[in-house]
Amino acid sequence: MTKISREETLHIAKISRISIHEDEIAPLMKQLDAVLSYAERVKEVASMVEEVSNKNMNVFREDVVVKTDPAPIISQAPEHEAHYFVVPAILDNK
Repeated sequence: MTKISREETLHIAKISRISIHEDEIAPLMKQLDAVLSYAERVKEVASMVEEVSNKNMNVFREDVVVKTDPAPIISQAPEHEAHYFVVPAILDNK
């Protein structure tokens, strides 16, 4: 876990051209530390993803159409019309 020092916090405030009071330094240190810890975790996850993606594996499978009788599924719907579910409209047709 990253620990940011008081001096680093003051330096970041200075180069960011923000003035901070003495009582704001400790909370700001915690916040900066949390951001840096999160960034480290993102880098770890990115490197794991990169390792997996470099294995040249084909994770896709071919789509296969399987004939199925829709009646058992459609019969469970509160409303249906032919082989379609009836749902409330969410967009206006204007």
